[in-house]
Amino acid sequence: MQRLQRTCRNRHVTVVGIASLLGAIGLATVGVSCGVTGSGISSGGTGTINVSMTDPPSCAFPNGNFVHVYITVRTVQAHTSATADDSSAGWQELAPQLVNQPMQIDLFAAGSNTCLLTNLGSNAALPAGNYQQIRLLLVPNSAGSGPTPATNNCNGQGFNCVVLHDGSIHQLNLSSQANTGLKIPPGQIVGGPISVGTGQDVDLNIDFNACASIIQEGNGQYRLKPVLTAGQVSTNNTGISGQVVDSVTKLPILGGTVIVALEKQDSTGTDSIFTQAATDSSGNFNFCPLPAGAVFDVVAVATNGAGVAYNATVETAVPGGTNVGAILLIAETGTTPGPATFQGFVTATTGSAPATIDALVSAIQTVPLTGGGTLTVTIPAEGNSTANISVDSAINCTVSAPIKSNCAQYTLIEPASNPSIGNFATGKVSFSPPAASPVLYSIRAGAFIPMSGGATDCMPSSVTTSLDTLGNSLKAVTGPAVVTKEIDFSGCS
Repeated sequence: MQRLQRTCRNRHVTVVGIASLLGAIGLATVGVSCGVTGSGISSGGTGTINVSMTDPPSCAFPNGNFVHVYITVRTVQAHTSATADDSSAGWQELAPQLVNQPMQIDLFAAGSNTCLLTNLGSNAALPAGNYQQIRLLLVPNSAGSGPTPATNNCNGQGFNCVVLHDGSIHQLNLSSQANTGLKIPPGQIVGGPISVGTGQDVDLNIDFNACASIIQEGNGQYRLKPVLTAGQVSTNNTGISGQVVDSVTKLPILGGTVIVALEKQDSTGTDSIFTQAATDSSGNFNFCPLPAGAVFDVVAVATNGAGVAYNATVETAVPGGTNVGAILLIAETGTTPGPATFQGFVTATTGSAPATIDALVSAIQTVPLTGGGTLTVTIPAEGNSTANISVDSAINCTVSAPIKSNCAQYTLIEPASNPSIGNFATGKVSFSPPAASPVLYSIRAGAFIPMSGGATDCMPSSVTTSLDTLGNSLKAVTGPAVVTKEIDFSGCS
């Protein structure tokens, strides 16, 4: 999509969705205004809007089992009210041509270093105002008499589907979302409401985190749990890019999994993943565009084609608009230098009955900073990890599960070593060597209401354990899976 460069009567504002888990990230927001004050639609005047979509997938084959993820968009809408519901009047069409010509999009179509996936619509007239909600409506898998896309790649499995590495096609179940829309509520719009002034051109880029949005249920079916966000960014010089290489050979790490994540501290002080992506075959990564003025910690992990794992490397305080150059990952040593595997169960109960939740599970480590203090950082999961799970059945519950609860198992594949860390503050980074053993982890799980667009559930909605099932500290070792203490959620809806 061409980026329009204009000033505030013609001031250019780009709106981007960053693939993030903002339910866990307490991200401060700063609004941007351009001739519009207060809230709601201004009296008279219009701007124009261009809508595009991005997705930096980290679970596409060979880093996961997915080859394609197709969704079919039939409209994109925005509302000035933070409390407008599905049936409220005042939703504004942002890509009106989709109403009669829906677009099927492969969320895995773009390359690792591509900023934009597809253009959904251009130059739509929009009343001036402050827009606080965005939603995408998809074509139902049973489309009925409504318009359908010119080409359907789902081959009889509805209009929204996943294609696995074995070539099989599976419908992506939507439940009520085809009618109510995939929501980006106010709390997930980085920078506050989208301000559109009279005569202003706005670029709206929606980032659809497909890897965090797909859950395989216990019955083998796939369900959409949408993770979408939006935020106002500068047009140029906001991205963070670089290359991940072996510390000895200075060459790309080939044949395995190389994941890079951008992280920010959440309300608990823990670095949580804002967005992540797999590198390309040369080890390159490029996160773009990003919110203007944002500063991130960059975390890289890898396992090569021979099964040799590398330590995580953390580069702190990296501002947008930075090419960090080469990130050197150190190969683990020892007789079995493979990654560690953590496995455990998540349970959910209302107290009087089993509860159904979506759970997002992550592994965290606390490391010393070179200038003093510590940083607790999320270490991205690798390979065929199952971190995004549906707790919806009592069939697989263990004897330790609370009565009247549902259960589900997760698997996290992580480095069996401590991270190397360096600070970007001076623009030149000297990394500390990874600390010696023990390699200690904690496992954190967040609970969410299914089909809610990210609304948290249970009391509390986040639970962390640093113990294994024997009550010992959770140490990363290679070989058989380390079984973690069960994570139990109660007071769920």
